[in-house]
Amino acid sequence: MNKLTKVGCSALCGSLAAISAANAGDLSVTGGAELTYLSHGSTVTGNPFGMASAVTFKGSGELDNGWTFALTIAEGDGVAYSASNVDLVMGGLGTINFNQGNSGNGIVTYDNVLPTAWEEPYGAGVSGGVKTVVGVGTANNVSYKSPKILGTEISLTYAHEVGTTDTADKAASGANNTEYGRGWDATVKINPSLGTEILSGLNIYAGGSIIDAYDNAAATNMNQDKLEGVGAVTYALGPVEIGATWSALYNGAESTAAAYHTYKNHGFGIAFNVNDDFSVSYGEYQSRKAGYTVSNVQSGEDTRVVQVESWQAAYTMGGASFRVADVKVDNALWSSTADQSATVVSMGLAF
Repeated sequence: MNKLTKVGCSALCGSLAAISAANAGDLSVTGGAELTYLSHGSTVTGNPFGMASAVTFKGSGELDNGWTFALTIAEGDGVAYSASNVDLVMGGLGTINFNQGNSGNGIVTYDNVLPTAWEEPYGAGVSGGVKTVVGVGTANNVSYKSPKILGTEISLTYAHEVGTTDTADKAASGANNTEYGRGWDATVKINPSLGTEILSGLNIYAGGSIIDAYDNAAATNMNQDKLEGVGAVTYALGPVEIGATWSALYNGAESTAAAYHTYKNHGFGIAFNVNDDFSVSYGEYQSRKAGYTVSNVQSGEDTRVVQVESWQAAYTMGGASFRVADVKVDNALWSSTADQSATVVSMGLAF
């Protein structure tokens, strides 16, 4: 009896050891901090110094069949939870990603792929209120990305309830019953190099999104489905990269209210890598109101277009990066009397 007990215990311990070894993985922590100085044209600035920090935890492991998995947890400024996602890489079958809304899936990943030394033109101190496409990427979603075939990657992203994020395990979110329901995004990225050096730097992007819209509080005045689309082309040759992007969104808000429901965007960018450490860029981004819900469309072209321009430079020295951006915005926040300008100086530290 005692002998059997010992054998059973030994077998159990060996089994537990095997399970522990199979589940063992790696966990790493990375982070960074950024210090900025902002000169905001004629606008009252107050304290021009700013700081932000972030920490990211990454875990990874492997299954018996060779598939790998990875967990990413992002902490925003002030050690505040930002988002998390889980990747399951299935070899030649592609990748599945479960995402809690960190804008890593769907058409939002291609909303602005223009070459730049630092940030998007509207992301360096002054946004101007431009409208960009987001699709389902900022909601809880699951995404499938195909393996690359002949330089082409295709992804499909699904969100069951657009507008909800960070749902806990063994729980369900409440219904977002005054705006949007389910949503689908589809994107494609093509690198048609055809084995040639001259085309290896060419990338073509396209994507579309459709989101169910409803309004249970006013069933007789239901919104239309939300539609978004994006397309872009970038090309790199030696130290120079150029790119152009186009996007449009229809938010479905068609009612008697006096509001625009359609926006069209266009952007252009060029970047030059002086050497491995120093780069400069110029970028433009234009956002235009295009659809109005009532017959008396607002007059004045200048009130319907936001134009952002930005010159930027960046220099890297080991774990530190020094960046500067000069930004000019015409008709910020859709007002002809709200032109803005700003200069931002930044130091970023990575660890």
